[in-house]
Amino acid sequence: MDYGRPVEFGISVVPSASELDAIRTAVNTAERSGLDLVGIQDHPYQWRFLDTWTLMAGLLAETQRIRLFADVANLPMRPPAMLAKQAATLDVMSGGRFELGLGAGGFWDAVAAMGGPRRTPGQAVEALEEVIAIIRQAWSGQRSVHFEGRHYSAHGYHPGPPPAHPIAVWIGAYRPRMLRIIGRLADGWIPSLGYVSLEQIIEGNGMIDAAAVGAGREPSAIRRMVNVSGSIGPGSAGGAISGRVDDWVELLAGWVTDAGLDTFILWPTDPDPAQVESFGREIVPGVRAEVARRRGRRSESQHGDDGPR
Repeated sequence: MDYGRPVEFGISVVPSASELDAIRTAVNTAERSGLDLVGIQDHPYQWRFLDTWTLMAGLLAETQRIRLFADVANLPMRPPAMLAKQAATLDVMSGGRFELGLGAGGFWDAVAAMGGPRRTPGQAVEALEEVIAIIRQAWSGQRSVHFEGRHYSAHGYHPGPPPAHPIAVWIGAYRPRMLRIIGRLADGWIPSLGYVSLEQIIEGNGMIDAAAVGAGREPSAIRRMVNVSGSIGPGSAGGAISGRVDDWVELLAGWVTDAGLDTFILWPTDPDPAQVESFGREIVPGVRAEVARRRGRRSESQHGDDGPR
């Protein structure tokens, strides 16, 4: 399974208030090292964490090229009309460098303690689908947004400003109903290795594909991402992956051409900025070269060699 998409890479940082200097160092190292993305988890009820959206605004202001996204935005704490407004604002201010990861929510006791809703799994799925409908309208260029749902509504409010580019909507989810929503409505899937296995990711890709085809979409239009924790270097240990650069290259290239993944977000288990630099300067070009080699070899085997012998 290979959807033929370009391969991208990034890191995720934990928004700990006590680690602000380390966060800035990691993000600037990611930019200098040629990475594409930085993801930041969104748990506003965690007292040790900075507000993710304020942090993303600061980091976008301190960088010039790399894109940022919420990995993933906490929907129970973020009303959809404001979510659409904040996302579009960050995109405009950064010149089109913001993408939106969405999650249906969890940790319901903590959400309720902050005044948010307490939802069943089924209600959380319903709410997420309603949020997608509202934010799509808000970014569409329509003069007003109208929506009436079970969990959210919009009664003719005027959205704007529009985003600077078509903001992608990536969903972090695992259950079949959510995967079908991704296939019908979203631009990408972003699970975390450890919460699911590679085999479950491959199975989930099949569910997304079937839903996409049923909705008249090409499965290859949907990005297949993965959060993966790990460490790089001889004798490294910890996380879902640990090993030398060559080990990482071989593994990730195989995940592209055999499991359909196209975007890898590293959660470094070692805070040393050299880990981020090694990921960007050594592993990324290695994976891209190996994927190109495998795809070229596969194309030759499929079409044969009609040239002179």
